Amino acid sequence: LFLTGHRYISQAAAKIDVDFDYDGPLMKTEVPGPRSRVSFQSIHSLFFFLKNAEAVHFFCNYEESRGNYLVDVDGNRMLDLYSQISSIPIGYSHPSLIKLLQQPQNLSTFINRPALGILPPENFTEKLKESLLSVAPKGLSQVITMSCGSCSNENAFKAIFMWYRNKERGHNNVTKEELESCMINQPPGCPDYAMLSFMGGFHGRTLGCLATTHSKAIHKLDIPSLDWPIAPFPRLKYPLEDFVKENQQEEARCLEEVEDLIVKYRKKKKIVAGIIVEPIQSEGGDNHASDDFFRKLRDIARKHGCAFLVDEVQTGGGCTGKFWAHEHWGLDDPADVVTFSKKMMTGGFFHKEEFRPNAPYRIFNTWLGDPSKNLMLAEVIKVIKTEDLLNNATHAGKALLTGLLDLQ
Repeated sequence: LFLTGHRYISQAAAKIDVDFDYDGPLMKTEVPGPRSRVSFQSIHSLFFFLKNAEAVHFFCNYEESRGNYLVDVDGNRMLDLYSQISSIPIGYSHPSLIKLLQQPQNLSTFINRPALGILPPENFTEKLKESLLSVAPKGLSQVITMSCGSCSNENAFKAIFMWYRNKERGHNNVTKEELESCMINQPPGCPDYAMLSFMGGFHGRTLGCLATTHSKAIHKLDIPSLDWPIAPFPRLKYPLEDFVKENQQEEARCLEEVEDLIVKYRKKKKIVAGIIVEPIQSEGGDNHASDDFFRKLRDIARKHGCAFLVDEVQTGGGCTGKFWAHEHWGLDDPADVVTFSKKMMTGGFFHKEEFRPNAPYRIFNTWLGDPSKNLMLAEVIKVIKTEDLLNNATHAGKALLTGLLDLQ
């Protein structure tokens, strides 16, 4: 539909399922309301949450939350633009997911969580094809599932380091010295490799990921870290059309610094094995760069033999109008590794065949994901297709942007 002021509203968004969608927000109390405040007192009494409780905003009623509306324990119904830190793909309590959970044949998948690396269910490959592999980024035929965004990036780093060492080694024969030295965290068994990241980036809070996270000091304070290179991320000036030359110069400056850091660290005998970047720096302040910047960054990675890792934990799943945000870039050579989590219901990473570990147990943990999440993701993907949600995201984004510009 085209409305006054060229605001685009998708037809899908205009259709309301009266048995599912609310017709708008409804506020009954201030937020947090009285019931939330009582719950605050209870949670403060628990040791585990003693400090984390200070981050809690209010308590929720998920039984009453539907679609894009989150309901709190005081009955306040709010349009949820936060979406559980960008992790809800198709809204709260979607009928298709409820129906999926009610089907008897799916009961075993939700009750029995297997150690997938050694005892997967018979239909695991089939469900992977229906879910993750059905939306695999171009050129990436391999996938490893994980449980969260941090462990997705952490294990992607490991896959990159193994790939780089195998390139250097030129064969798969590991020496006795390598086997012995790795047990005491020393080279040559533990080579001095690094991941290059960007200031303002967020890639997780586990120890390796934290070395590439540079969004807030509170994430990193008091925690030992690794001497890995940190490049500046472009700080563009807006409106973009008024600062074309300045923004091109800013992006060129950042790309030059990336190359300089790779060379500088190589001289320090520390090899940059990979580059990690987000399509949009979300946690770090909603920072953007042009498609051309990312294409040139990919070229730099290839030129210096570095793996190119795109962190789609926050941007993957369709929220940019394409299933993967990096699809907007128009890369002539696909990313080597793409990590995901949040809206994908499960964590993990796609990768090129050459990044496949050369032995079992090298990328491993107890669960390696969760088959029930793949089952849910397959249903989410069906909903995205049948309800045309990628186009809906594009149209809704245009409507929102147009409205915001009108307010200036």
